[in-house]
Amino acid sequence: MSFHPSVNVLLKQAASLLLYQSVLADEAGQAFLDLLQKLNAQQNCVACLKAYSSWFKTLAQRRQSWQDYLVEKILYDENPFSQQVQSVSLDSLPSALVNAAKADLSVLQTLYNCDSETVSHWIQTACQLPHPPVAWENSFQQDSFLHDSKDWSSVVPQLAQHYQRNGCGIFGQYAAFTWQNRQLVGIAHPDPAQISEIVGYDWQKEILIQNTEFLLNGYAALNVLLYGSRGSGKSSLVKGLLNQYATEGLRLVEVPKSQLRDLPWILEQLRELPQKFIIFVDDLSFEEDDDAFKALKVVLEGSVTAKAKNVAVYATSNRRHLVREFFDDRPRPRDQVT
Repeated sequence: MSFHPSVNVLLKQAASLLLYQSVLADEAGQAFLDLLQKLNAQQNCVACLKAYSSWFKTLAQRRQSWQDYLVEKILYDENPFSQQVQSVSLDSLPSALVNAAKADLSVLQTLYNCDSETVSHWIQTACQLPHPPVAWENSFQQDSFLHDSKDWSSVVPQLAQHYQRNGCGIFGQYAAFTWQNRQLVGIAHPDPAQISEIVGYDWQKEILIQNTEFLLNGYAALNVLLYGSRGSGKSSLVKGLLNQYATEGLRLVEVPKSQLRDLPWILEQLRELPQKFIIFVDDLSFEEDDDAFKALKVVLEGSVTAKAKNVAVYATSNRRHLVREFFDDRPRPRDQVT
């Protein structure tokens, strides 16, 4: 028999998660499960205390309460429900998927209710300590409808709206990304540049804003090259677009010129996502027979694969000619087709 019947129930409930398993997959979640297992198995006092210490430390390092941790993980979680509800209405999803989400949320709310003081007293009882160990205390920092709800299974419509508005996974957590080692890496603190801070270029800004709004509204958007002198605000203008439209589903992926050969592969990763993406290439220029130019040309001019409607390329350059031009490369009168 376990030392406390609710611990055994919690372990079974955590194991029963159908969609939201990854909420408990990182260090804090695993430390909590390990602590429950130690308590349930009636392991010696030292093992229980070490497990409690590990859980305490992971929360302290994150500067989060256990409740804030769970809410954050749920809001960012990438699973079949959070992915599919971004593209279709809640009523159009299979009932089994919606019911699984409701069941998982009920389980997670039970875990949410295991506040640090409760767990601390479990340790006191299990180890027969005169006083409970220090409980990690941190007031709620994240404002969320989940904190305010007494029945998480009833907030599925609100959760669906959250995923539709903000996305999930890394696309819910970040608005800006860089491409490194063939994967997207989120940028926690993107450049805060604002379009209103850039003086002049009024008609250029108007055209760029209009083109970006076409992209956001699902219409055909043009790829854009911003040409001008160094320091004239080309890059800041693109970053300002992200800050203005991130809440409407715009995301920015900065791709270094050295990795432009990955562009076709990047597009295939983004094609089916509900968010709209600007692929940003800064300070663009090419040398003769540059493989990166060939990759960009395929993306801009198309290939057998259809163009991704949710992606546009915005590039900046200080050169008028992206590929260095030599006099001998220019057409001569005798070469003209008659």
